[in-house]
Amino acid sequence: MKDIIRIVGYVRAYMSHAVLNIVFNLLSIVFNVFSLGMIFPFLGLLFGQQELVTVKPPLALNVDSLLGNFFYQLSSVIAPSGIITPEGQVNGLIFICVLVIVLFFLKNLFRYLALYFMSPIRYGVVRDIRDELYAKLLTLPLSYFSEKRKGDIISRMTTDILEIEVSIMNSLEVVFKEPLTIAAYLGAMIFMSPELTLFVFILLPLSGYLIGIIGKSLKRTSSKGQERIGRVISVIEETLTGIRIIKAFTAEKKTKDRFDEENNSAMKLFVRMLRKRDLSSPMSEFLGVVVMVVIIWFGGQLVLDVENPMDAKLFITYLFFFSQIISPSKSFATAYYNVQKGAASLDRVQVIMDAEEKIVEKPNAASITSFEKEIEFKNVSFAYNETPTLKNISLIIPKGKTIALIGQSGGGKTTIANMLPRFYDLTKGDLLIDGVAVKDFKLNDLRKLMGIVTQESILFNDTVSNNIAFGIENPDEEKVIASAKIANAHDFIMELEDGYQTNIGDGGNKLSGGQRQRLSIARAILKNPPILILDEATSSLDSESEKMVQDAIFKLMKDRTSLVIAHRLSTILKADEIVVIQEGEIVEQGTHESLMAKNGAYKKLYVLQTFA
Repeated sequence: MKDIIRIVGYVRAYMSHAVLNIVFNLLSIVFNVFSLGMIFPFLGLLFGQQELVTVKPPLALNVDSLLGNFFYQLSSVIAPSGIITPEGQVNGLIFICVLVIVLFFLKNLFRYLALYFMSPIRYGVVRDIRDELYAKLLTLPLSYFSEKRKGDIISRMTTDILEIEVSIMNSLEVVFKEPLTIAAYLGAMIFMSPELTLFVFILLPLSGYLIGIIGKSLKRTSSKGQERIGRVISVIEETLTGIRIIKAFTAEKKTKDRFDEENNSAMKLFVRMLRKRDLSSPMSEFLGVVVMVVIIWFGGQLVLDVENPMDAKLFITYLFFFSQIISPSKSFATAYYNVQKGAASLDRVQVIMDAEEKIVEKPNAASITSFEKEIEFKNVSFAYNETPTLKNISLIIPKGKTIALIGQSGGGKTTIANMLPRFYDLTKGDLLIDGVAVKDFKLNDLRKLMGIVTQESILFNDTVSNNIAFGIENPDEEKVIASAKIANAHDFIMELEDGYQTNIGDGGNKLSGGQRQRLSIARAILKNPPILILDEATSSLDSESEKMVQDAIFKLMKDRTSLVIAHRLSTILKADEIVVIQEGEIVEQGTHESLMAKNGAYKKLYVLQTFA
């Protein structure tokens, strides 16, 4: 039930559609019950099996009065003068045929209108969940994505939301409509025979209890199945990313075996799930028939009672009404199972929705539009999953200066850089810009001060122009071209088929590594940030590409405050200060000349690279 309540929370945005859906469903149910309930007594009057009612009984809220008035109206059609004639029977037959057609037309018209207003709810809610999930992903810290499988996250955003759409949203109307249908028929049955209906109220909850047990088991199996699908998608994502390595190491068979294992496990879980779900319809029908048999046995006793017999025609009408409960009961049971199946996916989506947003903005955060003096790391420490990564880092970066971070891989250089735009928050110490803690600034304002160029060029499946202007609303095309020229990218862009409007493919795979990197630099130039972070921006390039990219980087760094993470020491010899990081600590800092004179860790690294 809580899963339905969660979905209903999203339905509030479509309340007008929901109200109209309920109204039209109620009208459809009323016309359905009335059209079926009037046929038997009318035929009884038409063919002389029931006495005519020639005197209108007083109107009251009880079965006898309502049926009496109904029979009186029918009698007046068949026998206006109080006597049944052949002409009256023909007129009555025409009347009943026309009335049934009109009633069923209205029933189906209202049913269509109910579905018409349900469609925006069904797909609007799915869109809203997907929007909310995507917005949540954008707010989560980088550490969240380091801990989770990318394929599993993709699975939750695609297959799980699709499962919510197919299982829950397609069943949502049934969950609300069919109980109303059942209630309408039960109301009519109570009017006919409260004693018989008492058996229905006793036996139907028992049936519902059995269906509920299977439904809970179905939810558990569905949850395991969706998790397994997430692992299958992870394998596919890793295969697409590493297809070159798979082929180079002839690991096709090993990779295929791994995929087959995950895929077969998913199949077994989904077979179990479908078998449990498919049990809903036959089980609910069987239980309904069992209840009907009990009603036939007990009702038959009432009809055969010599002293106070129940009217046989009323009993047959009662059975007919009960038979109309079986179909909506089956539909409701199937819908309940589908909801349980979709609830597992809803839970998986909710895990992301409830994920902690560790990087939060203070309610009274200050705006910052410029950088005036210096950046200061004051005794900064950081631990990742309780493992110390940085230890008491103290560093001042004056405005307009270039500070280079070097050292072994995993020493903490990138972590220091990630502190500035608050991709991670420090564990201890202070990180200040112009004397104010970065946590006190608005997050967007803080990040607008910075341009970032990483070792891996992150580009998007879009045009060259849109990639350079990424994150900028209504960019000036002339400024885009000027940025590309400074980044030494204009010439190769103009050689592309459509120039700046050329689509560069997924991740920029239509370009070389050097071309992708120059587009990343052009993007940073167009942003024109006062603070620049370069994370091993040339380490993966060949010598020719490195020369062009390095020239673009020098142009980019001009008149900016730069924090450079370097793998090749030859690229940072002119830095104002070089900081050597080892195992999360600063072991040396100074200019190239002063560090060489110390004959310490820096000189050792420099000599190793020079003579390698």
